[in-house]
Amino acid sequence: MASKDLTNFTEYQSKDVQLEAFGEEDSKCKELILSLPKEYYGVPNHYFYFFQGFWPKDSDVVVASMPKTGTTWLKALTFAIVNRNRFSSLENHPLLTSNSHELVPSLESNVYVDTISQFPKFDILNMIEPRLFGTHIPFASLAKSIKESNCKIIYICRNPFDTYVSYWNFMNKISLNFDFPTITIEDDFERYCKGICHVGSFWDHVLGYLNESIARPDKVLFMKYEDLKENGNSHVKRIAEFLDCPFTQEEESNGVIENIINLCSFKKMKELEANKFGEFGRKIEKNYLFRKAEVGDWINYLSPSMVEKLSKIIEEKFSGSGLSFKVCT
Repeated sequence: MASKDLTNFTEYQSKDVQLEAFGEEDSKCKELILSLPKEYYGVPNHYFYFFQGFWPKDSDVVVASMPKTGTTWLKALTFAIVNRNRFSSLENHPLLTSNSHELVPSLESNVYVDTISQFPKFDILNMIEPRLFGTHIPFASLAKSIKESNCKIIYICRNPFDTYVSYWNFMNKISLNFDFPTITIEDDFERYCKGICHVGSFWDHVLGYLNESIARPDKVLFMKYEDLKENGNSHVKRIAEFLDCPFTQEEESNGVIENIINLCSFKKMKELEANKFGEFGRKIEKNYLFRKAEVGDWINYLSPSMVEKLSKIIEEKFSGSGLSFKVCT
């Protein structure tokens, strides 16, 4: 869509400085954008812009997480749970032909495009409700409109050891695609321990959503990756109940929960053609999203001194929170 065409314009985020990219013929468009209410959402100089009556709806669902903590899996499960009546036949299910990130768009990467020459890839005003979105943004940095609405947030966290190893592997794959030098685990681990990550430190990210889930359990559902792997049936039911679409006794008897778990399993998703080929974002291949999905794989990467250091940081940061992680050694 051309930048001058405002007919179907809904909203997008951009850097204020990029507004200067408009030519003289687009002055009316520029004036309109400058007049719109905006909400800062955590990335420097980036905002949500409000247009044609769109803020989050109370029926919206946001899947939130740190990168590499089970986001792809939780998006798939959430999509399958809320849309189980629309797609009762698993033979033609959208998750068989589309990556879960395509079905549950990211607020910061898909819905709000950060270049002035592009517009949202998703017609957010016409999405079937409940609308599903994803985000890696810390809770404190979410737009006020999201935090104050009644939309629901499902947050997943993962053992910080496995999270780090998965993140390090993922970023090195991306670096190769951009011809950047690979990052040694020793150098990168020090940054991780200092909380240097593009979405903030692991512990601050986790505590932000954990504390909100305690204060507003009807607003935020806090889950752990390891618990979901250990007892998928129970936690899939928990998600459905939180989203006010609990499974009926008939559905449980007919194996609907088990079918959803199998459809969204790591093995199933990794083997799909839709997840083997193509890119997710710029130079991020879809197969990068599926590595091992194991609990305790960190032991093959982290030295004893690294484990000791990170363990002390975790103990200090999460002291008094009631949050703990099983460490497989």
